[in-house]
Amino acid sequence: HYDPLLVISSILIAIFGSALSFWFIFKYKTATTHRTVLKLTIALLMAFSIVGMHYTGMAATLFDERVAMILSAAQTDQSVLLFTIIFITSLVFVAGFAVAVLEARLEERNQHLTKLPNRLSLTDYAEVIFSHHRLKEQKAAFLYIDLDRFKSVNDAFGHHIGDQLLIQMANRLHQKLSQNQKLFRIGGDEFVLISEHTDANEAIELAEKVLHAIQESYSIANKEINISASLGIAIYPEHGTNVQDLLINADVAMLASKDQGRNTFTIFHSASDQQDVRSQSKLINDLYKAVDEQQFILFYQPKFTVNYEICGVEALIRWKHPTLGLLTPQMFIEGAEKTGLIIPMGYWALEQACQQIQKWEQSNSPFYPIAVNLSALQFENKKLFCVLEKLLDKYQIQPEHLILEITESTAMHHIESSIRTLERLRKLGIRIAIDDFGTGYSSFLYLKDLPIDELKIDRGFLIDLQPNSKEEAILESIIHLAAKLELVVTAEENLVLNRTHNFA
Repeated sequence: HYDPLLVISSILIAIFGSALSFWFIFKYKTATTHRTVLKLTIALLMAFSIVGMHYTGMAATLFDERVAMILSAAQTDQSVLLFTIIFITSLVFVAGFAVAVLEARLEERNQHLTKLPNRLSLTDYAEVIFSHHRLKEQKAAFLYIDLDRFKSVNDAFGHHIGDQLLIQMANRLHQKLSQNQKLFRIGGDEFVLISEHTDANEAIELAEKVLHAIQESYSIANKEINISASLGIAIYPEHGTNVQDLLINADVAMLASKDQGRNTFTIFHSASDQQDVRSQSKLINDLYKAVDEQQFILFYQPKFTVNYEICGVEALIRWKHPTLGLLTPQMFIEGAEKTGLIIPMGYWALEQACQQIQKWEQSNSPFYPIAVNLSALQFENKKLFCVLEKLLDKYQIQPEHLILEITESTAMHHIESSIRTLERLRKLGIRIAIDDFGTGYSSFLYLKDLPIDELKIDRGFLIDLQPNSKEEAILESIIHLAAKLELVVTAEENLVLNRTHNFA
C-alpha cells in the first residue's frame, strides 16, 4: 500500500530539486566569480534531492502483514543482492564520470586558444541574460571587438607570435571584467564583450577602457608589439532582442569604426544602418544568382578627341536586377569584391567586350577600342592571361582594339609584380590604361617604368575647374608629363559621363 500524500511529496522533491539544481548549473556556466560555492551548492542540492526523494518514497510504502511474513520467511541470497547493488552503483558512477569527461573536453575545445568561450557559449549565455533582463526591463551592451591589422602582425612576426598576442590580450581584458561582464572569442581576431545592466553611456565608458587596455604594449619573445582595435556597440533591447540581430548590428557599427580610421568605437544607429546592412546583405545574396544567370549588361560610354570625334568607348557594367531594375556599379561592386564574385563578373565583361569588338570590326564601325575595367582581384588572378589568350583566339579580334584599365593604386601595389604583369599584357598586343590617375600613389619614380599607353585623369580635378587655378596647374603638369612619356591622356568630364549609349 502507498500513502498518496507521501508519494506526491517524493515526486515533487525530485522535480523541484532537479529544477533548482539545473538552474544553479546554468548560473555556474555563466558565472565569473564564486564558482566553487556554486559547485558545492549544486552537489548538495542534487544529494538532498536524491536522498529526499528516496526516503520519502520508502516512507510512503506500507507492506501488508502477510506479505511481510512471506518476505521474512524467504531465503534471500545476500551476496547476490549486494553484488547487484554494487554493480548498478558502479555503472551509475562510470556513466557520470564519462559524461563529466566529455563535457570537460567539449568545453576545452570550445575555448580554443585563448581559453575563452566561443560563439555557441555566447548564444547560451545571451539567452539567459535576455530572460533575466526582459523581466526586469534592464539593458545590456554587446561590444564587437576586431583587432586592427592583425594579419600584419602574423605576416611580420609569424603566427606563433600572433597567437601569443591574442592570449595576452584576452587575459588582459578578462582581468578587467566585473561580475556582470563576460568576454567571448567568436573568430580569429574577433571578440564580443557582453556587459549586463549597461546603457549606452555606460557602454561608451566601457569601450574607451577596452580600447585603452588593448593599446598598451605587448612583450612577446623579446619583441614589443603594439596593436589597436575597432569597436561596435549594440544595446539590448534597442538594437535587437536576439543574439543574431545584436551581433549583426554590432558588427555594422564596428565596420563604421574601421571606416573612420580604426582605433575607435561606434554605436549602432538603428534606423538607417539596419536598413543599409539588410539591403546590402540581400543584394550580395542576389548577386550569386545574378552571376549564374548573367543578369548583367554592358553600356558603352564614348570617348572623344578634342575635335569631338569618337576615338573609342569605355565599357560600363550594369546589373539588370529582376525586381530593382537597372543598378549602377556603386550599388554592387563592393559586395562583388568582398565575395570574390568580381572575378567571374570581370571575365564575363571581357568576353562581352570582345564579342562587341568582333561585330564592329566586321561592320567597319569605328567605335573601338573598348576599354574594360580590371579589378585588383582580377589583375592578380592566375587565370587572367589564359582567359585573355582564349578570348583573342576565339573571337579573332585585333588585340590593340582592347584596352584594360587598372587603377593607380592597383598598379602601385606590389609594383615589381605589376610591371611584369603589364609587360605580359603588352606582349599580347593589349593596350593598358591607368585609371583615376592622381588619386592613388602618384609615384613618378615608378611611372616611367610602367608599360602603359594611357593616363585617365580623375574627374575630381575637373570639378569647379577655373582659369589660373591650382587644378589647372596640376592638369597642365600631368598633360605635359604624359606628352613627354608619349602617353594618351583622357579626362572624365561630367557632361560626357551622363551620355552613355548601348551600341550593341
